[in-house]
Amino acid sequence: MTIDDRPTIVAPDDDPYLWLEEIEGARALEFVERQNALTLEKFTGTSFAADRDALVAIFDRPDNIPYVTRRSGLLYNLWTDAQNPRGLWRRTTLGEFRKANHNWEILLDVDQLAADEGEDWLLNWTSMRPGNDRRAILGLSRGGSDAVMLREFDMEAKRFVADGFMLPEAKGGVDWVDDDTLLLSSAYGEGMATTSGYARTVRLWRRGEAAERAPVVFEVPADHMSASAQLDDSGPVPRMWFVDRLDFFNLSAWLGDETGTKTKLDLPTSIWLLAYQDWFVVKLREPWTIGGKTYAPDTVLGMSLSAFLAGSRDFTVVFEPEPRRALQGFFWTEGRLVLSILDELRPVFEICTPSAGGWTRERLEGLPGIGVVDVWRLDSHISESKGDLLANVQDPLTPSSLMLMEKVGAPTVLKQAPRTFNADGLVVTQHEAISVDGERIPYVQTGPATETGDAPVHLTAYGGFGLAMKPYYNPALGKLWLERGGTIVEANIRGGGEFGTRWHDAGRYAGKRLAHDDFAAVAADLAKRGVTRPERIAAEGGSNGGILITNMLVRYPERFGALFCTIPLIDMRRYTRLLAGASWIAEYGDPDKPEEWAWLQTHSAYHIAKPGQKYPPILIATTRRDDRVHPDHARKMTAKLQAMGYEAHLYEPAAGGHGYGKDNKERAAFMALGLGFLREKIGWVDGA
Repeated sequence: MTIDDRPTIVAPDDDPYLWLEEIEGARALEFVERQNALTLEKFTGTSFAADRDALVAIFDRPDNIPYVTRRSGLLYNLWTDAQNPRGLWRRTTLGEFRKANHNWEILLDVDQLAADEGEDWLLNWTSMRPGNDRRAILGLSRGGSDAVMLREFDMEAKRFVADGFMLPEAKGGVDWVDDDTLLLSSAYGEGMATTSGYARTVRLWRRGEAAERAPVVFEVPADHMSASAQLDDSGPVPRMWFVDRLDFFNLSAWLGDETGTKTKLDLPTSIWLLAYQDWFVVKLREPWTIGGKTYAPDTVLGMSLSAFLAGSRDFTVVFEPEPRRALQGFFWTEGRLVLSILDELRPVFEICTPSAGGWTRERLEGLPGIGVVDVWRLDSHISESKGDLLANVQDPLTPSSLMLMEKVGAPTVLKQAPRTFNADGLVVTQHEAISVDGERIPYVQTGPATETGDAPVHLTAYGGFGLAMKPYYNPALGKLWLERGGTIVEANIRGGGEFGTRWHDAGRYAGKRLAHDDFAAVAADLAKRGVTRPERIAAEGGSNGGILITNMLVRYPERFGALFCTIPLIDMRRYTRLLAGASWIAEYGDPDKPEEWAWLQTHSAYHIAKPGQKYPPILIATTRRDDRVHPDHARKMTAKLQAMGYEAHLYEPAAGGHGYGKDNKERAAFMALGLGFLREKIGWVDGA
């Protein structure tokens, strides 16, 4: 019998499953519903229900930390629990928040709104004008999608403004110019979207005016990623910034006013840029020679904006990278620049303060030098910042502590998250595997102190877009894996940002295949060290990690017992034609260019997969409302694998966006299903 193995590397465009790209197509939905039914029937027994309910109880705990941001002096939070699965948007004072039991002013009950309007509403984001807490623009998402409907909300009356700003569903956002004017960066309208599906223009939208008739004050070519604008009122003279996002890692910036751009900044495009009052900083991705000096990638440079505009190029070096010391991010707070650094994967924070006499530097003290430490500004708007910072401190066995640093001072604990699993006898250790080219690949292992050689291992990584993988406290893995005697491992493969641009670029473009080799090397090292054996390794990855997991399936099947692939990108031949795919060309390459398809085809698992191999069982899960990574990647890969006789399962709930569900119960079910599948397929049932 002939087995249909299309599409193939030889004939990449001969794809018999293109009909699955029609998200709401009748035939496609029939396929999805049949697959869902089969998956749920097979993997949702008694243990699934118990696991799901255990996670729901954790996610809905009343003593979970309510994370906040401050606007106009008040702390805002979106809270979800069993009674409010979609959330309560609420606010309080800092003094009240410090109390063990605090009172909240409820602004919007999202569950009630969804019921009243018969829509699958979630609150995606909110935008308020600094110093004005009377009105807000709310971004309402259907089922968790990135696209939102914009509606103006009256904070005092606690209802939507009847004749206020309102815009139908689209990707994009707004920034306030004044009480009656918005900068609208939205893909809504004829010709207003880039090929990536994001805003191509910025419009000056005045109250009472139809958005379609709002004048366009800035636009970018359709093949660029997006256009955006922001009012910077941190200084005595407000500035309006316009940004042409060329791709994920390149931008051009202008200064202008309500009529449009006036001055383009003479800077490289491959930068991070951040301004405050008359100061600005840039982080380089590539070498830059300017003013007779050459600066290395990942260097951060700072200087006076007015001096720069007047022609000066006398930059101050604010940060210099080292081979395994890299900047993760930065932000301004009341005239000080806070640098977030990973030094050999240890968190370090520095504060740089500019003045006419030069820049000063000091260490942010009082925070742990191990584990995971995230620091950010308490105030949403820089113009309202009083120098107060929040920090989140945790590690795989220690739940989060939310700390406040007033005036960038010593940290004090505001809130402590509950322990959600028994960590007795567990330890956290760091190791390194050697990849195919000799590079050292770090990974963090959490589990029993004593090795048995047969540990059920959950292994994960990301390896893309310069994003560092950090060993957070994970209630789901803790409860359903660690507490049962298992081991979890997080790998810092190339493509991430753990060690700066060189680490990212090594796993980008043609290097993506090398990042996958890194992950396989970690799996091999776990067996070599006597932690486990290959058939007891369960690997999970999502989004960009979906490419990773499907490449383990087709390139390194002998190193894994089971695979869980979530909200995945898989088909590297057509990804640029689907939803936001074109925006990722700077990470992966362009399949329409033969020289770039030459490397893309080496890790397009959808085309590499062929019959007659010893592939481990795989569960591929996505969501129908994911308008970032098209659900067809999961659908088509499942269909092809099944056509070739492999054990492949699909799960696609109707909502969830680029995530695991629209509420705690849906997220819990998604995780319980996946982890239960992995446990069963590596032969780890009832703790054995």
